[in-house]
Amino acid sequence: MSAQLSQNLLLTVPLAPLAGSLIAGLAGKAVGRRGAHTVTILGVFIAFIVSLMVLKSVAVDGARFNATVYEWMTVGGLKMEIGFLVDGLTAMMMAVVSFVSLMVHIYTIGYMEDDPGYQRFFSYISLFTFSMLMLVMSNNFLQLFFGWEAVGLVSYLLIGFWYTRPTAIFANLKAFLVNRVGDFGFILGIGLIATYAGTLSYGEAFAKGGELAKLAFPGTEWLLITVICICLFIGAMGKSAQFPLHVWLPDSMEGPTPISALIHAATMVTAGIFMVARMSPLFELSDTALSVVMTIGAITALFMGFLGIIQNDIKRVVAYSTLSQLGYMTVALGASAYSVAVFHLMTHAFFKALLFLAAGSVIIGMHHDQDIRNMGGLRKYMPITWITSLLGSLALIGTPLFAGFYSKDSIIEAVKASHLAGAGFAYAAVAAGVFVTAFYSFRMYFLVFHGEERFGRAEEHHNHHGDADDEEPSADHHHGLAPGEKPHESPWVVTAPLLLLAVPSVVIGFMTIGPMLFGEFFKDAIFVNVEQHPAMEELAHEFHGALVMAGHAFTSLPFWLALAGVASSWWFYLKQPAIPAAIKARFGFIYRLLENKYYMDWINEHLVAPAARAVGVGLWKGGDVGLIDGVLIDGSARTVGGIAAIVRTVQTGYLYWYALVMILGIFGLMTWQLWPYLMSVLAH
Repeated sequence: MSAQLSQNLLLTVPLAPLAGSLIAGLAGKAVGRRGAHTVTILGVFIAFIVSLMVLKSVAVDGARFNATVYEWMTVGGLKMEIGFLVDGLTAMMMAVVSFVSLMVHIYTIGYMEDDPGYQRFFSYISLFTFSMLMLVMSNNFLQLFFGWEAVGLVSYLLIGFWYTRPTAIFANLKAFLVNRVGDFGFILGIGLIATYAGTLSYGEAFAKGGELAKLAFPGTEWLLITVICICLFIGAMGKSAQFPLHVWLPDSMEGPTPISALIHAATMVTAGIFMVARMSPLFELSDTALSVVMTIGAITALFMGFLGIIQNDIKRVVAYSTLSQLGYMTVALGASAYSVAVFHLMTHAFFKALLFLAAGSVIIGMHHDQDIRNMGGLRKYMPITWITSLLGSLALIGTPLFAGFYSKDSIIEAVKASHLAGAGFAYAAVAAGVFVTAFYSFRMYFLVFHGEERFGRAEEHHNHHGDADDEEPSADHHHGLAPGEKPHESPWVVTAPLLLLAVPSVVIGFMTIGPMLFGEFFKDAIFVNVEQHPAMEELAHEFHGALVMAGHAFTSLPFWLALAGVASSWWFYLKQPAIPAAIKARFGFIYRLLENKYYMDWINEHLVAPAARAVGVGLWKGGDVGLIDGVLIDGSARTVGGIAAIVRTVQTGYLYWYALVMILGIFGLMTWQLWPYLMSVLAH
């Protein structure tokens, strides 16, 4: 491929998954199950191959693309168009999204084998991939918003895929509504850019960033650029599940495991991180906005990690780790270490997809029982799932030489080097989060793969149609292994993606940290004001190669915190299992606080929702019924009717009456100029 990227080739990347989605969705019965998974996998495979070609051309040949593909319309000076911007950031996201999606597609063949909605599911996940690719490839805010809303819509369909389950319907409605809150802030930010910059193009808006930074938001002393950035970040808080808009993400586990992996690893939740990194030329102009970003990320990283400690559903443990890791990425964004944030986004995509798909493999082997209290000793029954889960867990906790180590440690060091308000709290949170992550990750690992075998017992904690079920309910479906029944390794269509994802989970950080963080891979995609925000410059000064960094890690605080977390979980759950029960009994109030997720759901359901409902009813009855219907619509109709009633009285239908009116009218026209004279005479 030459240094000039082909527009038609780039169009292939999003359109190939879209074509597969349409065929599987509209002609699912005609093509059958085999046809549905064949066309969708082929579409995503084409997107992946082309994405690799684009990545190679961008990284090696320095190729770039920024042009309009289709101009929809022009309103005044505002152009609404579809266009692509391909640089290092876009190329990396294209490759990650398409690869993880391809693994999920292949995995789905085995996981959804007996599901009656087989074709529909493949159609949805391909449409999800198309939406995310359109989002990351956009060069303007209109297309960004289209992709943003499209991934939200398809996530609604996927989380509620088993639509006969009330819990699934509640979960997808919750995700949809919470994301609408974030999206409201997002569209306000885009609207402010369109109003004051007069453009929807990234490049033109960034070029006017200096002018926007000099303006105050009308009626306040706030800088306009600060308001814009905070509004945009509110959108990211919804999509990337940052506190307090995080509440939808754990409940998204109601969807099938493949979509849990796709949502949590490469699509939707990473959209907010990508967007803020793309908007770095604007965020660099507001230290206030960066401090808000960093503080929100720190709260999410630490306090969502605490919730992972008490989870017993295998998928929810991994889900809370996603929340925590998204907090780490957000903290890096706030420290102006945008490249570190997207670097962790990339490494996290691989090992988090691996952990979710491994969890799904365990669920298959356990006959759809997800409670880790019913597992134990699975290592000898499911060797491939065991080793890949171990590799994913080691990457997650930041073990030296593994992918997560390079990105996670870089985040911690970047925050340590930051001088913004809130940096001290953020550093303490991400450092403490290392211990917490290691503790809950290996708690799950030890309870699932080691220790005594706790499956096949009559007293198992089965969740027959409860929150943790991961199977469409049916009257005759049994969850969990029957007495005497043993787990089994999953088929190759499930284990092959695990092995393929395990490779980058181990090596991708070592291979790419140099060019991505300290090279020129993101040179024209991410902007950092190094004079005001020197974190990346200090990291570059301390970096002496990936191998040296790994060697130095053994003397660093994060390594010993992670080791302490692993050792603590081993002692608590394998050697002295009575300790967790004693702690729970002694500190029951803390356990209840964590079990109720800081009562955020209760607050939303009992305080926020009624208040929102009251406002909605007030707007409906006062605004819609009272003002719009009562005054503007019905009122205007009544006014016209009243006038008509008056006018109707002079419409008698008699010719002599009309003749008299005409004569009087003519007389009035002839004498109207005499009236002022007659009035003056009468006045005297």
